[in-house]
Amino acid sequence: MNFLQATTGGGGWPLNVFVTPDLEPIFGGTYWPGPGSERAERGGGFEQILKKVSQAWTEQEERCRASASQITAQLKQFAQEGTLSGRKSLDATTDVDDLPELELLEDAFEHYSGRYDSKFGGFGGAPKFPTPSHLVFLLRLGAWDGTAADVVGQKEVERALDMTYNTLEHMARGGIKDQVGTGFARYSVTRDWSLPHFEKMLYDNAQLLPLYLDAYLMSKSPLFLSTVHDIASYLTSPPIHSSDGRFHSSEDADSAPSAYNDEHKEGAFYVWHIDEFRTAIGDEKAAEMCARYWDVREGGNVSPRHDIQGELEDKNTLCVTCTTAELAKEFSIDEEQAIKTIEKARSDLLRYRDEQRPRPHLDDKIVVAWNGLALGGLARTASALAYTESEAAAKYLRAAESAAAFVKNQLYDSSNHTLLRVYREGPGEVPGFADDYAFLISGLIDLYEATFNDSYLEWATQLQETQIKLFLDDSKEGLGGFYRTAADAKDILIRSKDAMDNAEPSTNGVSAGNLCRLGSMLNSQRYEKLAKRTVKAFEVEMSQHPGLFTGLLGSVIMSRMGVRGIMVSGNSKSAEDAVKALRTTVRPGSTIIRIGGGAKDDWLRSQNELVRDVDGERDMVQLCEGTQCKLLQPHEVLKALRGTE
Repeated sequence: MNFLQATTGGGGWPLNVFVTPDLEPIFGGTYWPGPGSERAERGGGFEQILKKVSQAWTEQEERCRASASQITAQLKQFAQEGTLSGRKSLDATTDVDDLPELELLEDAFEHYSGRYDSKFGGFGGAPKFPTPSHLVFLLRLGAWDGTAADVVGQKEVERALDMTYNTLEHMARGGIKDQVGTGFARYSVTRDWSLPHFEKMLYDNAQLLPLYLDAYLMSKSPLFLSTVHDIASYLTSPPIHSSDGRFHSSEDADSAPSAYNDEHKEGAFYVWHIDEFRTAIGDEKAAEMCARYWDVREGGNVSPRHDIQGELEDKNTLCVTCTTAELAKEFSIDEEQAIKTIEKARSDLLRYRDEQRPRPHLDDKIVVAWNGLALGGLARTASALAYTESEAAAKYLRAAESAAAFVKNQLYDSSNHTLLRVYREGPGEVPGFADDYAFLISGLIDLYEATFNDSYLEWATQLQETQIKLFLDDSKEGLGGFYRTAADAKDILIRSKDAMDNAEPSTNGVSAGNLCRLGSMLNSQRYEKLAKRTVKAFEVEMSQHPGLFTGLLGSVIMSRMGVRGIMVSGNSKSAEDAVKALRTTVRPGSTIIRIGGGAKDDWLRSQNELVRDVDGERDMVQLCEGTQCKLLQPHEVLKALRGTE
């Protein structure tokens, strides 16, 4: 993809690149149509491309090889630019003052503030992607202990919250969310979130879950809470969730409109002709109300300019266009009755859809990295909701633990603590990439904080050591950061480092956060130093484009200010109240460990000398920063984290 973008100025999928036998790229492009299409007849089809490349290779092989070698050398140089600011030895970057400045937070905020769509939420025009990593950054600006507000400004922090809440509200009411079933689609073709690209990805929903959870915990919005359950239900139900615990990768955008028509079309499973909409609901008045609520029209609500193939002609995507209060007023009924009408219609539409339409094809491969994102999001959700919605929380936690067990049983080698990347009808052969380790480690830390079973922390630490061994740039130059691939990986032309947040969070951003959190939980100065080196490795790029490195910016704060570790011991209600307060609060920059009180803590005691001799029966809450700990009363915990004690 780097080659294609460098040579053509653009990129996309499907990606097609022709390479030499030495894997050096010669020529590339995205979509080339097959024989019979209009574009192919004009000379731009895949068959014509094959002939031209074959001719060039046959007649000018030496020139092709020389060109490929030149562009490969340039790409290798480009791949190193992300770490030119790294230090020259493993002992560097131990001084907090040598880290990137916190003013980068302000620059990143300005980046998103300038691109914000105040009418529909999100950033920029169409197509519109959720980009959870960026929204997490904006949402959490106000959740730090005053650090971000001091740098960015209190008004700016409030604006960041408003931008995030508005975006999440529009997404939850838009066509990008499955208004009949559950889960979110990949992205919106339109600026107003109304027309999605209908593919549902595991990694999108896995990231949106903790994002909406944080938004709910900070705002107490019923819409955000219902969306949390919506996404969690999607992740814990077939087909994306398997009975043996694994999470599948995605559902296709295309499907057959009915059992009697096998011509696959975009969105066929999700869109509605108004006659079919009325038939599914059954009641004429209810159908009229619901058509108003979801913007269902006689001639469809999809613009022809967004339907080049004509597959959505006269069809409607469902988008919430009014509140239930407004709907009730318009139809002269009370709001409770309007809500019941909508909920019944949703149930009727779902039943009709499941009975009458073939479900889109499932990509049933298991990717460790994406399973790590999913189990982490579910663990956090279960932990936060356990005190108010115990039944749902228990279901979410079971799914998270079963996914961890599946990966450990099927894709983990306990003898050398390594991962395989993919499972489908059995384990694949490809070794895990750096993101498989990073995302799974993050999920296991979340799972520990949800269960206080230190076997998850032990496994996370084993994986962290493997990630350091296989992927860390500890060469003589000592530039820092983690490569995407191991040094001994086969058929790798360029070892690059992933630091920018895109559809998935950056590997180095997540890795730096993991090292900060594990450093706090295990009282490990080594991990803390490695976190700082990882952040420092991308200082130049962060300084130039801070809005593209939001995952690393959280680690900039943690590395500069230190991670606040909370240790809770004892069996009293006060101790449990402290745990509850911590689990139900958005608290970036802090960790929680549990000693006694039913927690499994033997391994943790063996690793952290600060807790080795703590009496697990003694009711106590300690706030630890580095090697310094101070006692707190349970009701003082949140004040201490917010810097308001």
